[in-house]
Amino acid sequence: MTQKKKTPFKINLWWMYAIVFLFLGGLYYLDDNSVSEKVSYSDFERYVVKDHGINKIVVYTDKREAEGFLTDSLAHALFGKRIGQTQVVAKVLTDIPSADKFDSKIDQWRSTGAFTGDVKYERSGMFGSFLWSIAPIVILIVAWIWIMRRMSGGSGGGGAGGVFSVGKSKAMLFDKNNANKVTFRDVAGLSEAKTEIEEIVEFLKNAKRYTDLGAKIPKGALLVGPPGTGKTLLAKAVAGEANVPFFSMSGSDFVEMFVGVGASRVRDLFRQAKEKAPCIVFIDEIDAVGRARGRNANMGSNDERENTLNQLLTEMDGFGSNSGVIILAATNRADILDKALMRAGRFDRQIYVDLPDLPDRIAIFKVHLRDIKVEGSLDIELLARQTPGFSGADFANVCNEAALIAARNNRPAVTAEDFSAAVDRIIGGLEKRNKITTDEEKRSIAVHEAGHATVSWHLQYANPLVKVTIVPRGKALGAAWYLPEERQITPSQVILDEICATLGGRAAEEVFLGRISTGAANDLERVTKQAYAMVVYYGMSDKLPNLSYYDSTGQDYGFTKPYSDERARIIDAEVSRIISEQYERAKEILRKYAEGHGKLTDVLITREVIFTKDVEEIFGPRPWRSRTDEILADNPKLLSENSESAEKPADPEKLEEPENPENPEKPEAPESSASSDATPPPYNPS
Repeated sequence: MTQKKKTPFKINLWWMYAIVFLFLGGLYYLDDNSVSEKVSYSDFERYVVKDHGINKIVVYTDKREAEGFLTDSLAHALFGKRIGQTQVVAKVLTDIPSADKFDSKIDQWRSTGAFTGDVKYERSGMFGSFLWSIAPIVILIVAWIWIMRRMSGGSGGGGAGGVFSVGKSKAMLFDKNNANKVTFRDVAGLSEAKTEIEEIVEFLKNAKRYTDLGAKIPKGALLVGPPGTGKTLLAKAVAGEANVPFFSMSGSDFVEMFVGVGASRVRDLFRQAKEKAPCIVFIDEIDAVGRARGRNANMGSNDERENTLNQLLTEMDGFGSNSGVIILAATNRADILDKALMRAGRFDRQIYVDLPDLPDRIAIFKVHLRDIKVEGSLDIELLARQTPGFSGADFANVCNEAALIAARNNRPAVTAEDFSAAVDRIIGGLEKRNKITTDEEKRSIAVHEAGHATVSWHLQYANPLVKVTIVPRGKALGAAWYLPEERQITPSQVILDEICATLGGRAAEEVFLGRISTGAANDLERVTKQAYAMVVYYGMSDKLPNLSYYDSTGQDYGFTKPYSDERARIIDAEVSRIISEQYERAKEILRKYAEGHGKLTDVLITREVIFTKDVEEIFGPRPWRSRTDEILADNPKLLSENSESAEKPADPEKLEEPENPENPEKPEAPESSASSDATPPPYNPS
């Protein structure tokens, strides 16, 4: 029979409150509602003989003291305002030569008639008096010890989080007995990153296999990539697979307002790691402490963050030995890390965890669909093609949102329409069918969106169309939805076709309405950035061929431009030329297919949404069929009007609401999925 483990005794804060209240209550009741004052023996005798103001005397034989109880008249004369109108017992104390002599004095007062009251002889009680005098001091000492123990986080000031342990490491320790383990089976995609991480785990498990060949385990690995791509998940998988102690800590945990605390925490972390070696230390968001030195705004003052970084550099590869301690770190901003932190010997490997491509997206969806009851006809490949640019965190959100939508509609299983609705909801925002629009605005939106559909249908490199809607969603009054092709490099004609298709909405307004509106603001922003990228980054301009002003080091160019004012004028002229040519090209296509555009517009006004099948019935099949077109053709349920208004691939052309030009807050347009793997960010002309 197993014995019950005794729980340790803990002091509760409410117990301290109870002790204080009991002490105050004792003071109140033991005080006996009285006032007293110590007087000389001659005054005491005068109160008895001349004033006849004492009606009772208590003699304390062990203290050589006498206590006299005053009459009401003398009490008010002596204490006045201290007793007011209340019934308070007033007393005076005096020292006496001895009990025998004082007794003879009382007999003398009785014989003369000066005193006629009672006399008592008592012992004061030395223990009670001592306890009464020492109790407040004891309570103060106990309270002080308890407060200091609380501040120090437990016994002896060694616990984490206390004022005396502020320099202690806040790292969480995971071991092989930890529940809810994450393994490499839970990490889908990221095959190359997993290979390098798994090698570190394998070295810890079978070190002899490597050391026999003279190999050494990498001292550190830095996981770099956009947010949500699975860097922290990979670290959790390492913790679950390695079967060695795993310390997890955030970079911000080192940063503290007190001088020297960060460096102290680094020392304590590595001290604990060395004691448990071999082990792994994971520092998440290391850019919080590893930012390049010399760039702070303190202008030479003592920077606590830099002191912490210096200590981290020393611990990772200094004179001390850290054998058996492997450092894993994750960051979204590798470009701002200090170069000394990035060198070999500290982080021997930099593992780039990129956004997943199509095969990885399919694998990630399969992982997240394990715990979801899915309809058997779900096409995972189509779902993955609908979500280019999504990260692993986005896929988890899509699956959860789809399950919520299915439950809201009382379905027995999650369907493809629910997943499409979830993608719609996450990217486009909440559907707003009750948004008030006039008939004129509704026709203008329909003309705009039909223009996108018409132009993109007749361009070879435009992304295949899935659906066009004029139902407001989020900040967009209407949208055209496409299924982008997966490309590793992007020819110039692809970018030009994308610019032309994006300008189709504004061109349709001008050709068929004879006026333009503010609804194309998002389209114009996108095409301007694309055209500037062609000229400034990719060297795709006729007048400025083979030139790129993109700085891949992340240093940028400070406050100066890397080109002259004359070159800037050429850049502006080339950007304007590219946009103007594609705008005229879009208008030519619209004039050529004006009849079909008019039919699309009427269908949009009537039904508010059209699909690929509707466009194909009007214009005929696209002359250029891609793998995406074949997938769309094989999924007529997705492309028919019977499906719910919820099929949103990831590259919408949004028609935005008119906004206040003094305070524009436009949502950021999704980047084209047809960009190169090393695509720089869109050029900012400012």
